[in-house]
Amino acid sequence: AVIFPPDLVLPGIDDSKALTPRQREHFFQLIQQRAVAWSVASVASEEIDLLNILRASLKAMRLAVTRLDPAPDCLLIDGPFPLDVNLPQRPVIGGDRKSQTVAAASIIAKVLRDRLMRELAVAYPDYGFEQHKGYGTELHRAAIRQFGLTPLHRRSFRSC
Repeated sequence: AVIFPPDLVLPGIDDSKALTPRQREHFFQLIQQRAVAWSVASVASEEIDLLNILRASLKAMRLAVTRLDPAPDCLLIDGPFPLDVNLPQRPVIGGDRKSQTVAAASIIAKVLRDRLMRELAVAYPDYGFEQHKGYGTELHRAAIRQFGLTPLHRRSFRSC
């Protein structure tokens, strides 16, 4: 979650998937410097298994929003579903392509996730986390078939 000053424009900020890793790192620093506030939250794989991926994602988004200081006046939500918070909000499908603030939140999340995956690659070197970043690529599925699930893997995700 990111709050920018009202009139701030940062040219080049876009959906994190449309940027190179180098661009994301550049904007990550810039967002941290220029944002009024930013916050990140995550949900453990065990909770994702209990809730399902959608409800867990919405929970993580809600947690990120509630950790913002100062609190936001209103929310733009990336996707079709509102959050369970008592704030005016507007879900926006494709919000990371339509809103600089939503794109900034996607950049913060992607950079921190990629950094986490590089750390996990050290702890679990056989899995290639630094390459697939936890996405269900063939490389990732092959590592799971060969080495089994780690404590980090969701038990409810069955693609192998």
